[in-house]
Amino acid sequence: MKCALKGLIFLYVVVLYTPTTLAQQENKISTWNMEWLDLKGNRQFKPSLRSNADFYKMSEYFAKIEAPILAFQEVASAAAIQSVVGGEYEIFLSDRSLPSHHALQFSDINQYTGFAVKKGLKVTDPSDFSLLQTKNKLRFASYIILEDWQNEPVHLLSIHLKARCSGQYRSNNACKTLKQQAHGLNAWIKAREEQGEAYIIAGDFNHNLAYPNDWLWHDLSSQSHAVLSTRKVSADCVVRNRNNAKKTHQFRSLIDHIVVSQHFVIDEATQDVFTSSDVLNYQLSDHCPLSITIGSMTP
Repeated sequence: MKCALKGLIFLYVVVLYTPTTLAQQENKISTWNMEWLDLKGNRQFKPSLRSNADFYKMSEYFAKIEAPILAFQEVASAAAIQSVVGGEYEIFLSDRSLPSHHALQFSDINQYTGFAVKKGLKVTDPSDFSLLQTKNKLRFASYIILEDWQNEPVHLLSIHLKARCSGQYRSNNACKTLKQQAHGLNAWIKAREEQGEAYIIAGDFNHNLAYPNDWLWHDLSSQSHAVLSTRKVSADCVVRNRNNAKKTHQFRSLIDHIVVSQHFVIDEATQDVFTSSDVLNYQLSDHCPLSITIGSMTP
């Protein structure tokens, strides 16, 4: 089993408004790369050095989303993500965080994928798997199964794919690694479809899958019925400029995505953006949350 954190005393508690019922929320899923989210931080990675106020502000943004399921990336510990989502969520942290995978962990700070799931939703927790042929310190896909979502189980992955190959394919190590990961995801997708199983893959693809005739989307979705639910979402996220902390930056294309099986009817797909003042005044993330709302499931 992964690390499901329970009974933790929290430093950060947010009560913004009366939440909607679990049944009303159950049709929404979000993904958020939280950029080196760690309680202590490490001076080698400046974004990881967050104050209590920074964590509080991130928790405010998460509360506004009202998502019962969050696929997260770049989180160093269950305690760190719990401080953002609060005590009403159960944490499923990547298997790579387990003591048995110590050899696949860094000694200073780690970036794990995983899920935060609203308590009350029934979840089973299969083993994660590597998207590469060999185990890798950065490339586990976190895997859970949400039972009885609209009377049908849904298989979910939280992923963080290889960076530095955001455009056309080039014969370099980054693109070769990304291509291998796409083939791993494609095999997983086809296995789900062969069994007639509903699935959702959410996370940081480090690539604009919505670009016309994109090679990565072609490889990832080949011979499948996968749907890019975020195809029409514009890149509106404003983040802090890496070279000048007093300025903001807006990326030109979306690299966070949510891929779903043809079982789902998507009512809405949106980026949940930060205000420019919060970007400049707090250490948030270089990614904004991304959410889809599911209207119904087809047989």
